[in-house]
Amino acid sequence: MSPSDIAVGVIIGRTSEFFDFFVFAIASVIVFPLRYFPFEEPLRATLWSFAIFALAFLARPLGTAIFTVIDRAYGKGVKLTIALLLLGTSTVAMGLVPSYESIGAAAIVILCILRIGQGVALGGAWDGLPALLAVTAPKARRGFYAMVPQLGAPLGLIVASLLFAYLVAQLSQEDFIDWGWRYPFFVAFAINVVALFARLRIVVTPEYEQMFHARELEPSTLREAIANDGMTILVGAFVPLATFALFHMVTVFPLSWVFLYTDESLAGFLLIESVAAVFGLVAIYFSGVLADRMGHRKYLFQGAIYIAGFSVAAPLLLSGQELGEAIYMILGFVILGLNFGQSSGAVASLFERRRRYTGSAIVSDLAWLFGAGFAPLAALALSAWGGLAASGLYLLSGAVCTFLALWLARKLEFGKS
Repeated sequence: MSPSDIAVGVIIGRTSEFFDFFVFAIASVIVFPLRYFPFEEPLRATLWSFAIFALAFLARPLGTAIFTVIDRAYGKGVKLTIALLLLGTSTVAMGLVPSYESIGAAAIVILCILRIGQGVALGGAWDGLPALLAVTAPKARRGFYAMVPQLGAPLGLIVASLLFAYLVAQLSQEDFIDWGWRYPFFVAFAINVVALFARLRIVVTPEYEQMFHARELEPSTLREAIANDGMTILVGAFVPLATFALFHMVTVFPLSWVFLYTDESLAGFLLIESVAAVFGLVAIYFSGVLADRMGHRKYLFQGAIYIAGFSVAAPLLLSGQELGEAIYMILGFVILGLNFGQSSGAVASLFERRRRYTGSAIVSDLAWLFGAGFAPLAALALSAWGGLAASGLYLLSGAVCTFLALWLARKLEFGKS
């Protein structure tokens, strides 16, 4: 099994996961505040919606713990099947939840439970393919192969944004809020089924198992991982923090700002977001080339500098109407792509090979939780309190955390440059 074969499975799997992710994220801005918090004014309703959005990130480490036990007992095929079916079922069920006006607070409770289900499933969907890809790739091209899993994020966003843009443009506001918004959630299940078979085609083969055994990429218990690599996990969780904070600052937050504070076309902004994601896709590709030349640690340090600079310029751009917003989105996605493309590779390289599988999963969960889980909520709350300039503080704090984590990684001689 070649790295190219593994790469195809990785891209399909990550695209399906991020499609589910962005379907919920977009709905959190343009649907859920109206359907589930009609008793609140728009800003507070959106903040409540973002609080539910964060539940998946809180539940994700729990999913890793549960599915690690399943992985060790029954294998990755069983684990992936259960996780992706849970993910698809939770997502589809969201499209069936009645409104607050129909069943009251029970609608909010059901939505919260399903969001937690998504988070648990995402923790279980970790298949170790990025770690396997990193150790099977040619040494001179590890940065290139490290960026492959990250291509799924912009691809998932592009599909989700275009689907919502089409529905918003074709339906009346009443029809969209009543039933049109449900279709992306139903599509997600079909995409998950395709992704499941694409990943199982690799994971259940004897060759895959042999490669995992040969490279000592076996799942360990969470207790063992924390006991052996506790400090590495702590430092590793903060290495990609700036990148993951930027992730939501150019995807979910600007959509909420435009939706709440401008009269611009929602479909038009979703199209801008899709075009900007294409730039991010290209930037992710080039991140592999650049990282192989510079080394991961030095590359991410420079990337954090760019993110810090963007945190200062971003408020000015986002307040500049259509042109400023377009520049904000494209520039933000380029910087995001260049950093996000290497975030998983940098994390995996912190661990010894035989402890990489579980260690990388835990670090990924914590990095998403600390860096991205509360980013839309914090950025929108800060901007409502102190204007757009205040929202940049959240992103700047992420860059500072990344600087410190990279310094500690070097000080403690974690990883390789």
